[in-house]
Amino acid sequence: MNQSRRHFINGSLTSAAVATLTLRTTGTARAEAPASTAGSGRIKQTISMAPPKNMPFEQYAAACAKLGYKGIDLAGPDKFAVLKELGLVASMIPSHSLPVGLNHKENHAECLAKIRASIEAAAANGYPNVICFSGNRNGISDDEGASNCVEALKSVASLAEEKKVTLCMELLNSKVNHKDYQCDHTAWGVAVMKAVGSPRCKLLYDIYHMQIMEGDIINTIRQNIDYIGHIHTAGVPGRNDIDDSQELCYPAIMRAIAATNFTGYVGQEFGPKGDKMTALAKAYQICDV
Repeated sequence: MNQSRRHFINGSLTSAAVATLTLRTTGTARAEAPASTAGSGRIKQTISMAPPKNMPFEQYAAACAKLGYKGIDLAGPDKFAVLKELGLVASMIPSHSLPVGLNHKENHAECLAKIRASIEAAAANGYPNVICFSGNRNGISDDEGASNCVEALKSVASLAEEKKVTLCMELLNSKVNHKDYQCDHTAWGVAVMKAVGSPRCKLLYDIYHMQIMEGDIINTIRQNIDYIGHIHTAGVPGRNDIDDSQELCYPAIMRAIAATNFTGYVGQEFGPKGDKMTALAKAYQICDV
C-alpha cells in the first residue's frame, strides 16, 4: 500500500455518514479524461488509486467512468453518493488498518467491529467486497497467525454470507513494501481460506506483491481462482505503469484470468510515471483482452 493509497483510505473514512453529493466542475482541476477505451469488458476493471493532485473526487470518478472503469476501490461512505450517480460501485470497502490485523487475538475486538460495520455498509449500498488484513507477524509463528485469522474470519463469515458481501484478505509482499506482514504467500492465504470454509471469505490477490514474493503468477491464479475474490495490478519492479517497461506481461495475465471465468474485479493500483489519466486509459486497454 503506497502513500497515495493510504491517504485515499484515510480520507475515505473521515465521514461516517453518506453525504448527498452532486457532480460539479471546479476551477481547481480542468484535466479531461481521454476518450472511452471500453472494449470487450471480459475483465471488470476498477481503480485503487487516489485522484490526481487538485482534481476533485467527483471529477476523477466521472473521468474513470468515461474510460470504462466499473468502480473505485477503497472508497468510503462519503464517496458513495457520487459513485451511485455515475453508475460506479465502491468495489472494495475499507475496514481496519493494515499492520494491526487478525493474526493477533488481542486485535480481534477492534478489527472485527470495523469489519462488521463495513459489511453492513457494503450490503446497505449493494457493494460486493470488504478488505481485511492479516497484520504484521510481530513475533508470531505462521501457524499461530493462521489459526488466529481463521478464528476471526469464522466469527464474521455468517454475517458476510447473510449480507452477500465477500471479505477479502489482501496478499502483500514482506520483502520490499510491507516488512513483517504475515499474509505474504498465496499458499498461506489459501490455507486460511480453506480452513474458514466460507464462499464469502477469499483473498485479494495482488499481482505486484506476489510477483515479488513468489512469481509464477498465471499458474498460481489458475490453481487458486476459487479462493480469489479481487485482484490488483502494478508493474514490477517499481510499482509503476503496467506497460512493456516492466517484467510482467499483463495481457497474458488478463487472458488467463478471463479464461477462468473470474467474476470479480481487477483493480489498477500502480503509481503512474506520467499523467495519471493517460496512464489509466492505457492500462484499461492493456487489460481489456
